[in-house]
Amino acid sequence: MRMTVSYMRWSSKLCSGCTQCWKTRCQAEFRWRLQGNRNYSFLQEDVKSVRGVVSPDISKIRNIGIMAHIDAGKTTTTERMLYYAGYTRALGDVDDGDTVTDFMAQERERGITIQSAAVTFDWKGHRINLIDTPGHVDFTVEVERALRVLDGAVAVFDASAGVEAQTLTVWRQADKHHIPRICFLNKMDKPGASFSYSVESIKKKLKANPMPLQLPIGSGKCFTGLVDLVTNERLMWHTNSRTDDGRAFKSRPISSTDDPELHKEVKEARSALIEQVADLDDEFAELVLGDFSDNLDLMPLEKLQAAIRRVTLARSAVPVLCGSALKNKGVQPLLDAINTYLPAPNERHHDLLSCYKDDLCALAFKVLHDKQRGPLVFVRIYAGTMKPQSAVYNMSRNTMERMSRLLLPFADQHVEIPSLTAGNIALTVGLKQTVTGDTIVSSKSSAAAAARRAVKTHGKEQFSGREQETLVLVGVEIPEPVFFCTIEPPSMAKLPDLEHALTCLQREDPSLKVKTDPDSGQTVLCGMGELHIEIIHDRIRREYGIETHLGPLQVAYRETILQSVSTTDTLDRSVGDKRHLVTVELGVSPCAEGSSTSAPAISFEDSVEEQLPLDVKEAVENGIQSAYLQGPLLGFPVQDVVTTVYSVSIQPGTSMAMVSACVSRCMHKALKQAGGQVLEPLMSLEITANEEHLGAVLGDLAQRRGCIHEIQSRLDNKVVMASVPLAEMMGYSTVLRSLTSGTATFTLELSSYEAMTAHDQNTLLSRMTGVA
Repeated sequence: MRMTVSYMRWSSKLCSGCTQCWKTRCQAEFRWRLQGNRNYSFLQEDVKSVRGVVSPDISKIRNIGIMAHIDAGKTTTTERMLYYAGYTRALGDVDDGDTVTDFMAQERERGITIQSAAVTFDWKGHRINLIDTPGHVDFTVEVERALRVLDGAVAVFDASAGVEAQTLTVWRQADKHHIPRICFLNKMDKPGASFSYSVESIKKKLKANPMPLQLPIGSGKCFTGLVDLVTNERLMWHTNSRTDDGRAFKSRPISSTDDPELHKEVKEARSALIEQVADLDDEFAELVLGDFSDNLDLMPLEKLQAAIRRVTLARSAVPVLCGSALKNKGVQPLLDAINTYLPAPNERHHDLLSCYKDDLCALAFKVLHDKQRGPLVFVRIYAGTMKPQSAVYNMSRNTMERMSRLLLPFADQHVEIPSLTAGNIALTVGLKQTVTGDTIVSSKSSAAAAARRAVKTHGKEQFSGREQETLVLVGVEIPEPVFFCTIEPPSMAKLPDLEHALTCLQREDPSLKVKTDPDSGQTVLCGMGELHIEIIHDRIRREYGIETHLGPLQVAYRETILQSVSTTDTLDRSVGDKRHLVTVELGVSPCAEGSSTSAPAISFEDSVEEQLPLDVKEAVENGIQSAYLQGPLLGFPVQDVVTTVYSVSIQPGTSMAMVSACVSRCMHKALKQAGGQVLEPLMSLEITANEEHLGAVLGDLAQRRGCIHEIQSRLDNKVVMASVPLAEMMGYSTVLRSLTSGTATFTLELSSYEAMTAHDQNTLLSRMTGVA
């Protein structure tokens, strides 16, 4: 009875003014509360609907991503943003498994982000389309395809660790796409948190120009607030109340009478900020040296903010803010900074997109599979307007498709909308053929018209043959997998179901590759790491109901050659009454040192290239490329080899398939004669451990053929930078936990492919051929 009364009081308060659907959801939330899975201390009276998201001018739209090393606090920061914007009823927690953006079962169990999740909300008249990205290196493709379509990013740092291994990776990815960033030093409440250390690590490790806009007041348990150097105000949050959700905080100007020491520190830091901005922005420098040279305190706030914005968009410096998302401090100023300093879609330079004018142009950057709706395709709209129940043209696939519905993304909850304009991120239903990286336009004729405008405006010489006909957007770069293993269904009757599941998962995750072993006929999964393949296996079991069996993990080696060889081969075969006769002469040689490449390097003798018809040349190249797929030693792909074609003699009537077969056979012969060399993937390894466990960690690395490059000090810990062969890292997470009593962490990233020693190569050959 007491529980019933309690529920009635709670639900009547919670559902006041809500619709019936909200009452149903509230009841479900109450059950979660009874189970102890959520803390409902900070419940809001009203929660905004995604339908009510403001639709402002394009200058008020912000497309941003949250990126960081694993466990820096990306998802918690996103959760607080949604709460303060009024779109969630309670503060979710990663440890409780009830956050909005980590909605997969695997994410909630492990407490990590696996898939990037998009949410849309508004903050002070601005529409924010936010993507929360994973921090684990196995899911780096999720970061890559998110950054491809975003205009700005928030880089989150653990203030006690500064720049970590995966931070370097995502920072390089953002550099590649020329994305302006804001740095948020999170976890200022953590023991060992250091604002100055983190800023210095950004400067040294990322080679960036940090521009502190805030100073923390205290650190660790004493972190109570921050000082905004731009507005010259102190922001203080309540620390005594257990029920405080960080929504209310006090803001007041800095005064020398309150805290003379803090006032002096702030004055010096603000002067340094103004001086730094003046050095980077000529317009602001004129103000500093002219009208306000006598008293910088009189500098108008709008002028300083505009200058910081210009510097940020030019990527001359990176604004640095601080706070503690878990303790609900500093997130609202971060949202203000996103509005103030990060670019709108029309401030990003997409010159060629202006050639589409009002015609639709969008890029598909992510695919999800829904059991009811089918494939859901995330698109970034660059030009024009997207509407449901309309036909669109996929330029990358050269096919027309019909889009049935248009949705606004909010993690795993989507809201149907009638249209969406340029600069936004949408979710479409009905695009059956579209995959990651495809360009979508309104029609084939509009694409051709845009291409003609581009050629007319920019000149013909800037475009390749295809681009002169259609302007295809640059797709998403997909890294090559480094791990593989076999996967088998529980019975042959389940094989079609498994093939369907793998097809769907491949479309969702382009970094997952599935192939069939030509010898055994087994299905082989190729992924980015142990965790990646483990997650795929778990998803097949849960989402598709198939209890599959995984074979042992294998390493994706490569092969190359040691010396230059030339050889000839002749194919003479009669099919029916038709004779096919081809003679090929070609040579293979190792790449020059420092010019490593995984793509086939093919060249023709000048006299041969001039005489060969186009179809024959394509057949020769196809034969060479097929030979590169299977090396002579272990059948792994070949790289770092240059092939030169000296002559091709063909009898009239010979099919192009026979030409490719002859060239491929000649290539295999040449590769065998050139002497094979196995290349193994070498990983960059970064281990963070206590000093007392350092000896055990280094001793274990020595047994794994590891090479130590550097040992750094990071506050109370030691950071080991090393390179280790991937083959030696199987099950390393378990070993490291045992060696360090669970206190150490590590990250792995593919560095390069290196030649194995003769002894190691012979051992590998013996093991894989079954001789040992």
